[in-house]
Amino acid sequence: MSKVLAAYFSAGGVTADAAKKIAEITGAELYEIRPEIPYTQADLNWQDQNSRSSVEMRDKSSRPGIADKDAPVADSSVIFLGFPIWWYSAPTIVNTFLESYDFAGKRIILFATSGSSGFEHALPDLKNSVSGQASMEEGIVVHGRQDIGAWKKWIDSLGM
Repeated sequence: MSKVLAAYFSAGGVTADAAKKIAEITGAELYEIRPEIPYTQADLNWQDQNSRSSVEMRDKSSRPGIADKDAPVADSSVIFLGFPIWWYSAPTIVNTFLESYDFAGKRIILFATSGSSGFEHALPDLKNSVSGQASMEEGIVVHGRQDIGAWKKWIDSLGM
């Protein structure tokens, strides 16, 4: 297996758990995409049209700052990229992450967590943020927490 990175943004811990399972199965290095200004519960209130997350998701050009830019992207050939689904897409901080590195020659496999939504717009919304000739593929959306066996089955199906 090639050198693997499991990069993720997690607002409530569910996506972090998923990334940890992927890392356990693949031997990937874990990297958390942390916001420069952490999200509060009020920021994440999707029912409030004026909450930070609602404002960011309405503006597709929004690029929340990330806390650091030291993800080991250059050393990895396969990157699992995880996030919670917000408004049928990835949070715009994931675009910030993608625009911060050169992904030329990388295989990016998306995974997401959601209460009920699918990828819908995530892949097209993220593809435009990737520099270089990278392969980006829609992976899996998990509704709730999955046991390690379900993750292993999915990863085995990727032909890595």
